[in-house]
Amino acid sequence: MTRSFDPTAARADILARIAVAAKASGREPGDVTLVAVSKQQPWERVATIQETGQAVFGENRVQDAMAAWENHRDGVELRLIGPLQTNKVKEAVAFFDVIETLDREKLAVALAAEMQKQGKAPRLYVQVNTGEEEQKAGVIPAEADAFIAACRDTHALTIEGLMCIPPAQEPPGPHFALLSKIAARNGIEKLSMGMSDDFETAVRFGATSVRVGSALFGPRG
Repeated sequence: MTRSFDPTAARADILARIAVAAKASGREPGDVTLVAVSKQQPWERVATIQETGQAVFGENRVQDAMAAWENHRDGVELRLIGPLQTNKVKEAVAFFDVIETLDREKLAVALAAEMQKQGKAPRLYVQVNTGEEEQKAGVIPAEADAFIAACRDTHALTIEGLMCIPPAQEPPGPHFALLSKIAARNGIEKLSMGMSDDFETAVRFGATSVRVGSALFGPRG
């Protein structure tokens, strides 16, 4: 960590802000999980955050996560929050507690087969590309209901939640509202949305988990 950055204070501040946003929307602070986005962070920083009591972490890449966390899994919940390629499904199912980026039929087929083979059931979130951005992963909103139904009915997958990453250049609120509406009409209670710059807005729109990196780990270098 940099000399001027205090991870304990940063985490406490983020949790306090989550609590205020939750209460403002008639919810309890405990309804929202803080996911520390540890991707590409030096292990020294990750360990320092873990020492503050943080137990839920998000990683973008399967191989990087396995290298970083292989000997540090006790008491930790790991979430895959980056795109998942089908050739990494075996490792992802074995290693992660939650996979937040289910977004296409081929991946649903691969996950269903591998989960049955391993006898493991990581919790699954469908990623929705609320901004319909060509460069971004996720099922588009118009196809989300049908995809969720296929995951459940065709592939016997339990969908715990939905995840989105709004376009950087647009206000996030409408995207969070859209994800919440898709979840409600499909009977889905968990919403992974909101990052360092907009997690309070996400909480007000019903986020049950927020993915925070830079605000928690501090500046790089």
